[in-house]
Amino acid sequence: MNTNCKDRVLIEGLTLFTTIGVYQWEKTIKQKLILDLEMAWDNQPAGKTDDVSLCLDYFAVSQTITTFIQSNQFELIECVAERIAELVIEKFGVNWLRIKVSKPDAIANAGNVAVVIERTAN
Repeated sequence: MNTNCKDRVLIEGLTLFTTIGVYQWEKTIKQKLILDLEMAWDNQPAGKTDDVSLCLDYFAVSQTITTFIQSNQFELIECVAERIAELVIEKFGVNWLRIKVSKPDAIANAGNVAVVIERTAN
C-alpha cells in the first residue's frame, strides 16, 4: 500500500458498551464509548475494478473492534485509543489512522469528553 495515499476509509459513531473508568463504582457497570476512525487506504484499485477483495473491510474492522472492546476492561479512554490503533494497524495492514474515543457520560455537565490520536505503522 502506498504510504503517501490520501484516500481514507471512515467508521463514524461506532457505539459500544464496556467496563471503563478509574473509580470503583465504574468498575461495576458498563459505560458507553463512541469511536470515530479515519484510516488511510488506497481505494483506487477497488474503485477501478469494483472488486470488494481490494477494499478495507470496514465491517470486519468494526466487528474486530466491537469484540475487543466488549471483551476487555479499561481504566482510560487513552488506553482504548492506543489498543484499538495497534489492533487495526496490525490486523488490517492500515499504515495510518486517526481515532477518536468519546466517553459522553463522563462528566455530568459536559456533552462529551474524548481523546484523539494519530498513529502510523512502524
